Amino acid sequence: MAVTDMSEDPTKARTSPRIAPFLSQGAKWGAKAGLPLISFAFILGIWALVGASGMVKEAIFPAPWSVWSATVEMWQNGTLQTDLAKSLGRAGVGFGIGATLGVALGLLTGRVALVRTLLNPFLNLLRPIPAIALVPVAIVWFGIGEGSKYFVVSYTVFLTVWFNTHHGMEYVPETYLRASRSLGASRMREFLTVVLPAAAPHIFAGIRLGVALAFLSLVAAELSGASSGIGFRLQEARQYVRTDRMFSLLIILGVLGAVADLIVHAIGKKLVHWEQG
Repeated sequence: MAVTDMSEDPTKARTSPRIAPFLSQGAKWGAKAGLPLISFAFILGIWALVGASGMVKEAIFPAPWSVWSATVEMWQNGTLQTDLAKSLGRAGVGFGIGATLGVALGLLTGRVALVRTLLNPFLNLLRPIPAIALVPVAIVWFGIGEGSKYFVVSYTVFLTVWFNTHHGMEYVPETYLRASRSLGASRMREFLTVVLPAAAPHIFAGIRLGVALAFLSLVAAELSGASSGIGFRLQEARQYVRTDRMFSLLIILGVLGAVADLIVHAIGKKLVHWEQG
């Protein structure tokens, strides 16, 4: 007579193989999140030690708790929410305009010789000009309203996205093109199924870099001719020597940029999945 071992739970035995992949994925995510947290904790600890030691004046280098208090103060009086909404709106609109134009023109200059000959020298001349240098021109052209902010942000994003898109389109491996033509693919089919997928990693790299530059140029645009936004509030904090607010705004700006970068990176990995291979 067979003896049944009741110590094993058959339900557990059936479900554990299904749970294992999720546990493994959770462990990977935990490891990825843990390393940055260790780094941030290390820096925060040093920062707190310096603040508590009194080695540097509070007005010059505020302690973490002072920065936190300044953040709570700005949140409670409503200025932080208003500034975040304004800055995110300007960065979003400017990025959208600049990225769209950059991709469109990059596709043309990368594949059409006439457009490349006419525009590339001029666009390469514009690339070294920093966004902050265009702020006075933008104010003259568009006034101190939102138009000048959109122009400065979109200009910076446009040049970065254009350059990466152009580079990706221009350097599609010739073997890919010869293979598609030998199979009788039309020009449009070749563009959609060969050229564009091959250039997509470069395009998304430009878009990802454009996100970071959108926040960088946003501050430059808001430092003059603005009455709200993160850049304007930084300028105001400088005038009143509120370094605690300055540190708070800089940290918030960094967090916003990092979150936007993670979102674009995740979208890129989903859309350009073949690059991972």
